[in-house]
Amino acid sequence: MKKRRRNQSLMAGLFLMPSLLGVAVFMAIPFGDVVLRSFLDPLGEKMVGTANFRSVWKNEAFRLAAGNTLHFLAAAIPVLFGVSFILALLVYGTGKGKRMFKISLVLPMVIPTAAMALVWKIFLCPDGILNQLLIGMTDKMWQIDWVYGETAFSVLVFTYVWKNIGYYLLLWLAGMSAIPESLYDAAKVDGAGSLARIRFITLPCLKGTMALVLGFSVIHSFRVYREAYLLAGSYPDQTIYLIPHLFSHWFLTLDVQKMCTAAVILVAAGFGGTAVIVAGVTWVLRE
Repeated sequence: MKKRRRNQSLMAGLFLMPSLLGVAVFMAIPFGDVVLRSFLDPLGEKMVGTANFRSVWKNEAFRLAAGNTLHFLAAAIPVLFGVSFILALLVYGTGKGKRMFKISLVLPMVIPTAAMALVWKIFLCPDGILNQLLIGMTDKMWQIDWVYGETAFSVLVFTYVWKNIGYYLLLWLAGMSAIPESLYDAAKVDGAGSLARIRFITLPCLKGTMALVLGFSVIHSFRVYREAYLLAGSYPDQTIYLIPHLFSHWFLTLDVQKMCTAAVILVAAGFGGTAVIVAGVTWVLRE
């Protein structure tokens, strides 16, 4: 028996070896070099301690971009988390129309980001479809550029949620499909209503899925740069000036030390924030 387990472990290791080597060569080793460079001078010859970190933290553009990114995380992740869960509940409880609902919600995920941004521009530009509809409904002149100004942040959050909601919907549905139907049947026999079944059966059984959804949503939210860039360009409204915009500008000036230092800060903040959120949700469900 021990020999069989040893052979299985060896085979699993052999199958995983190419992927592990790829991760080590293309991700782990380069990131280790990034961490090292964050403590070196621009020439990469002399250790400067935390001087790079202090320089980056004092940079106004970094603080603006970091603040906007945190604001975006605080606004978009709860909306994406809650709306995708509610839609998953509706789709999971739907009968014959489940397939059509699922396709319609997942469809935005397969649309190229560039095409999606172009469509939103057609809708949201000063002479776009949205302003034309408002003119017809109110008989007033509307010339609002929704991508800039006070509405830019809300547009970015809505675009991000609409684009990614199908992915998290599938994660929720995968977790819900693993819950035994016998638990729901027993709860119905005991007189439990829909909300009670969700609270005492669905949510406790989805702890692992919740942690997965939260982790992925934090990681994927840093990729919102594509939407922000295609909607508003390299110099968007200040409310949607994000970390990737800053990295793009630093890349043009080849400011390697700042990019490395900021990357280390973001990775540490991302892992720490994800761990805190997951621990908090797990504690709430346990209580």
